[in-house]
Formats: sequence, structure tokens, C-alpha cells
Amino acid sequence: MATIRNLKIKTASCKRIVKELHSYEKEVEREAAKTADMKEKGADPYDLKQQENVLAESRMMIPDCRKRLESSLADLKGILAEMEEANQKEGPEVTEAESTIVDVEKLFETTES
Repeated sequence: MATIRNLKIKTASCKRIVKELHSYEKEVEREAAKTADMKEKGADPYDLKQQENVLAESRMMIPDCRKRLESSLADLKGILAEMEEANQKEGPEVTEAESTIVDVEKLFETTES
């Protein structure tokens, strides 16, 4: 049984994961710039290796975050479909969920191309 409460939870979850994904992408950019700067300045090899490890860990989080976002998006679509079957298609929560779905799908389209 899909409820408005569940819809709000799934919508918020999608939005949170999108924020996380953007955060990780910014972190990768920042760490890559820091690593390049360290290479230019001829930093200690141990420090450089540690920085490269930090960068690698940040890069590993992006695919994980994408998988969680895909799963969360599927859950949100499922709850929205259940609510439509139960004729609960109106309200600000439904509109917000639909706009979140559109936003996440656009995000996937821009990153795939």
C-alpha cells in the first residue's frame, strides 16, 4: 500500500542521493587538482601516493552512488505507479515526485552522453 508518507520518503531519498553524487563529483575535481599540483611541485613520493589513494577512493564512490540513485529512482517510480492505480494522482507530493523523476532522468541522460 503506497502512501503519501512513503512517497515523500522516496522523493527525499532521491534528492539526497543526487546531492551526494554532485558532492562526490566536486570532490574528485578538487582532489584531482590537488594531486596535479603536488606532482608539479615535486611533492614527496609517499605524500603523492597517499593523495592518489584519496583520489581513487573518491572516484570509486561515484559508481556506487549512481547504483543507489538508480535503485531509489526505481522505488520512487514504483510507489508513484501504485498511487496512480489507487487514484491518488493529485497533490503537491505527487507533483514533487514527478519533477524529481524528471530531474534524475535528465541527470542520467547528460552523464551517459
